[in-house]
Amino acid sequence: MRTPSKSKLQMADIARLAGVSTATVSRALSGSKLVNDETRKRIEELAGSLEYTVNIGAKNLRSGDNRTIAVVIPYQSSARQTLCDPFFLSMIGELATVLTENDYEMLLSRVDENDMPTIGSLYTGGRAAGIIIIGQWHHHDDLNALAARGVPMVVWGSKLEQQVYCTVGSDNELGGLQATSHLIKLGTKKILFLGDVELPEVASRYKGYCKAHKKARLAVNPQLCLSVSFEAGLARQSIANHFSEEVNFDAVFASSDLLAVTAISALNELGIRVPEDIKVVGYDDIDMAQHYRPSLTTIRQPLELAGPEILSVLERQIRGERVVSSLLPTSLEIRESSGFEDGQHAG
Repeated sequence: MRTPSKSKLQMADIARLAGVSTATVSRALSGSKLVNDETRKRIEELAGSLEYTVNIGAKNLRSGDNRTIAVVIPYQSSARQTLCDPFFLSMIGELATVLTENDYEMLLSRVDENDMPTIGSLYTGGRAAGIIIIGQWHHHDDLNALAARGVPMVVWGSKLEQQVYCTVGSDNELGGLQATSHLIKLGTKKILFLGDVELPEVASRYKGYCKAHKKARLAVNPQLCLSVSFEAGLARQSIANHFSEEVNFDAVFASSDLLAVTAISALNELGIRVPEDIKVVGYDDIDMAQHYRPSLTTIRQPLELAGPEILSVLERQIRGERVVSSLLPTSLEIRESSGFEDGQHAG
């Protein structure tokens, strides 16, 4: 009798070689008590000798018990924010923890901006029970189309107008207001904003920046909004060029901690001291923020709350329940890069 090659070995081949039904093999390899000990042992030994293993993914697909969640990072070439970005690493770590604690496997995937419509195949093809997408970028319409197809998905991002898909995200507008108000209270009046306001989350942070100006009865100067990508090298050059043009500003609000650190480095190279000459506030509160020198004042996104909330919302979608978008609170972490208001100290 010709034995099938290991690469093509199927459960039906094990059944034929053992002289039993495919259902018996399936029960034996899953430890079912419906198969007597002698038969189960014979099937297990045969499967072991042929190095046959059960395809758990296929088994889950057949049984409807898929325990895999796809975590997708869209890649926006213009933004240049890669998987190595500290915020992404922190978010992925939090999601990995909460998924593992709830007996899910995580399928991590980076998808190019031109391939966004293909994300749905992770669900329709049976590879994942649901999808978590980190970041909206410029893909609002693509995400709406996926949701309209009934794909269970949650997007980490901002709530936008005419949004069909569900988002979980921090209150970016509040964060922008908190950061800018803090700088205004410290006496600064010409605050440079760093970030690409074409991106939804950054746009919300800028909206908070503008709201803080309005509350303080200060005019918003469009020249104090510098559009820069998240990629450190490109951002560094753009920031350095801007600073060397002697633009008049006394503080910086960066839409990410990485941009804030890049700005501080560029300022130091020009002999400008932080916070003595220029005060700086970032956004995210990544791990390195409190260990950088000067330690970074920043807006903290509660990622420890984000993971459980994202999974909870996604699970409800998978069960067919209606869900609504969630907004998580932000907090201002005051450290050395901005100096302190009266009575305050480093957090």
